[in-house]
Amino acid sequence: MEDNLPVNVREYQELAKKALPKMAYDYINGGAEDEHTLRENIAAYTRIILRPRVLVDVSKIDMSTTLLGYTMRSPIIVAPTGGHKLAHPEGEKATARAAASCNAIMVLSFSSSCKIEDVASSCNAIRFYQLYVYKNRNVSATLVRRAESCGFKALLLTVDTPMLEKGIFYPASISNRIYTAIEIGNLAPQTTQFEIRSIGDLNSGPFGTTQTNGSQLERFARATLDPSLSWKDIEWLKSITSMPIFLKGIVTAEDARRAVEAGVAGVIVSNHGARQLDYAPATIAALEEVVRAVAGAVPVLVDGGIRRGTDVFKALALGARAVMVGRPVFFGLAARGEAGARHVIEMLNGELEVAMALCGCRSVGEITRSHVMTEGDRIRSLL
Repeated sequence: MEDNLPVNVREYQELAKKALPKMAYDYINGGAEDEHTLRENIAAYTRIILRPRVLVDVSKIDMSTTLLGYTMRSPIIVAPTGGHKLAHPEGEKATARAAASCNAIMVLSFSSSCKIEDVASSCNAIRFYQLYVYKNRNVSATLVRRAESCGFKALLLTVDTPMLEKGIFYPASISNRIYTAIEIGNLAPQTTQFEIRSIGDLNSGPFGTTQTNGSQLERFARATLDPSLSWKDIEWLKSITSMPIFLKGIVTAEDARRAVEAGVAGVIVSNHGARQLDYAPATIAALEEVVRAVAGAVPVLVDGGIRRGTDVFKALALGARAVMVGRPVFFGLAARGEAGARHVIEMLNGELEVAMALCGCRSVGEITRSHVMTEGDRIRSLL
């Protein structure tokens, strides 16, 4: 065991800040516009109070859970975040091995800097794939087929990105420089009309060499991502894959009910890491509304703002089947490579185990709504 290991996610974030170029760190850690939702994603967890039970035999704690029939050591999933080669030369392959060593499901991002096939062959594990839909549907269909042929077990369709939030890409001079360093391994030359292999290739070619109006990635996204994507397209996606489909980016009861009606396998309460619509609700604040709307028809997952095992506990108490953790794992990878990413997952697991024991819960099934008090609960208690 190494001496002086970080003892929490906050310490890993500080190490990552020192290890990464400033532009890379600011991009990974940043949010949309005023970053109100970015701050709220974390702060909203602090306003939820735990209600522990005592005199319970907690000599044995079982954190395991299941999702789509797959057994997980704990309800912590590695969320899809792109560009892991910014953090470590082995990129998502190192992250995949870290997740596999913890028996955690990893969701590979569409903007992974490693190819689907390379991540799949890096280790034996359960993995899901995250997808955006292109205007050229053949591009998306090809990615889906590649993921399925490589043994990925589920598809996460991101539905909150009809266009990219402009604030993430300002100033353009900074965003162009950072994206030059990001390789998207799954965009082979033949897969897009712009014949790009990496974001760095956007510095030349059809967009020209001089850009003065926004970042080149923003221009690329507007030219390729499909803003017409709608509920009817879920049927198209279901028709091209046998993988179960989750919708990622649901924050309202209305959309949650429509997702169930569309026949998806699950929903993910997400605001895109607070990188899209600022002043959207913090995900933990939206979770219970979505859980009530689906009424047990499909599992509900949540991401955004999780920094402690107690945060995981709170999300489970409010009805989440599992949580997805993105930035903390990236921080671990940037600070200490594969070992750091693994340690972040292990730390969160350890903190969750302690929280369960101190709250008198021997299994995740024993974590209930009565174990937490939200702001709404406190207000209602005064009426």
